[in-house]
Amino acid sequence: MDERALALNRRRFLECFSAGSLALMPGALMAVAQDAPRITREMLEAAAKIAGLSFTPQEQESILARLNSGAGPLPGFDELRRTDLGNTQPAFVFNPVLPGKPLPTERRPLRRQPLDVSMPSTDEDLAFLPVTHLSKLIETRKITPTELTKLYLSRLERYDPKLLCVVNLTEDLALRQARRADEEIAAGMYRGPLHGIPWGLKDLFAVRGTKTTWGMTPFRDRVIDEDSTVYTRLTDAGAILIAKLSTGALAVTARWFGGLTRNPWNTDQDASGSSAGPGSATAAGLVGFSIGTDTGGSIINPSTRNGVTGLRPTFGRVSRHGAMVLAWTQDTVGPICRSAEDCALVFNAIHGLDGKDNSVIDVPFNWDATADVTRLRVGYLRSAFEGSIANTPGDPDLAEVELATRTNNQEALRVIRSMGVLLVPFDLPDVPIPAIDFIRYAETAAFFDDVTRSGLLTQVEEGPEKSVRPIEIRSAYFTPAVDFIQANRFRTRVMQRMDEAMAGLDLFIGSNQLLTNRTGHPVVSMPSGFFRGSPTGLHFTGKIFGDSEILLLAHAYQSATRHHQGRPPL
Repeated sequence: MDERALALNRRRFLECFSAGSLALMPGALMAVAQDAPRITREMLEAAAKIAGLSFTPQEQESILARLNSGAGPLPGFDELRRTDLGNTQPAFVFNPVLPGKPLPTERRPLRRQPLDVSMPSTDEDLAFLPVTHLSKLIETRKITPTELTKLYLSRLERYDPKLLCVVNLTEDLALRQARRADEEIAAGMYRGPLHGIPWGLKDLFAVRGTKTTWGMTPFRDRVIDEDSTVYTRLTDAGAILIAKLSTGALAVTARWFGGLTRNPWNTDQDASGSSAGPGSATAAGLVGFSIGTDTGGSIINPSTRNGVTGLRPTFGRVSRHGAMVLAWTQDTVGPICRSAEDCALVFNAIHGLDGKDNSVIDVPFNWDATADVTRLRVGYLRSAFEGSIANTPGDPDLAEVELATRTNNQEALRVIRSMGVLLVPFDLPDVPIPAIDFIRYAETAAFFDDVTRSGLLTQVEEGPEKSVRPIEIRSAYFTPAVDFIQANRFRTRVMQRMDEAMAGLDLFIGSNQLLTNRTGHPVVSMPSGFFRGSPTGLHFTGKIFGDSEILLLAHAYQSATRHHQGRPPL
């Protein structure tokens, strides 16, 4: 930085202090000072270095005088630390919609794929049916919700010791909900395609009367006295909650206080985090469907690893009320299922305004399983299908897996072309992800501030979960407030570049989660084949609010293939 720019930065910084602004007070100084009675020159210099600033001795004196006078921002910090914020949302809200972009408004009725389903001959066959088929069996009264619930409860008890995907069974609640569903359906009160379907919920969501642990040893017996919106919505749809499923402690990795959740296709391998429990349980036929969350890939990665179909929706389509926060401006809630149409049916039940999450945007979701897929404008991510695959240092097997995945996905392109879909090569904009990546860590540190100050983070770090999240949280305290705001401004530029790149497309085949998790674009993952007995994953990335388009292409692809019907060798 040249001297003129440096001087300008110094002047602006000092002007903001003289105006009493909290916005430019570096988080770095808070972290350095902690509870010290006075801010010293050494503290200021350490914080300024972290913030990328430099001050003359005279400037330092004026800053210290203000900070230590009681008129600066420090008393405000003290007030904040004394306030129990609980799960209060911040006043700022991320919106994935760029200025001037119109919101979709047309609402059309749900249109399912017509099916005629016969009762399977074995419980194993029944357990692996997708929701589309299970719902037909229940609607036509070939099986009762109670019978189906008892089947899945039995499977959870049988296979969980091997997979470690269950935090707790909600057996009593499930049987009560199942009996109610039996009575309603027998009386002709059929609520829709999720009525009577047993499901599992990632243990980041509150359900009144059940434990909500977040995978943390300190919270293993905690009960939160409220119902999350996603639970309420699915209960209203008639679905039956049979288990709270594991999440990696503090929503990272597949390890929680109960152990390491396993991939049913290869139990020597973890199920990938942090929606490891939903991914594993759905793949093993232990639930009809499940609900996960995604901030940095936690729906897409477990869906890929476990060979199921998972939707990370457009940001702002599903309420996070009653859920643990990782990043208010990036967290999404979505279904993990056995088919794309299953995801559409579940998403249809959980999306929309609830008056409790200030990020939710009122946009209709129109699902038509019979729509013409050839009308979609589809690209394929050139970097995912062309060029060489580099060896990864320390993991030579990874290159083989990536090559097998590319081979299977190239075959998927052939299948999609054979359906009459025109595919064009597509390139993503080159974006310096580190410039916006630290946003989520600062938000995480804010949510877990009370946990950090109470010392509970150390228990999670040293306990059986061995979480790496505490390191991220502690480091985030050194994030300068200015850079946090600047990163969000740069995020808008990134969103603009993504919008320009996708201007002529409805979706593209492939993904870049580091990028699209920050811009709010939807992604669906589904199996595209197998390598050494384990599934490979195929991803579709949609435009903002293009959830129905990526699900439609996924549904068409699954109608032409059988990869999603595979069963792990439990």
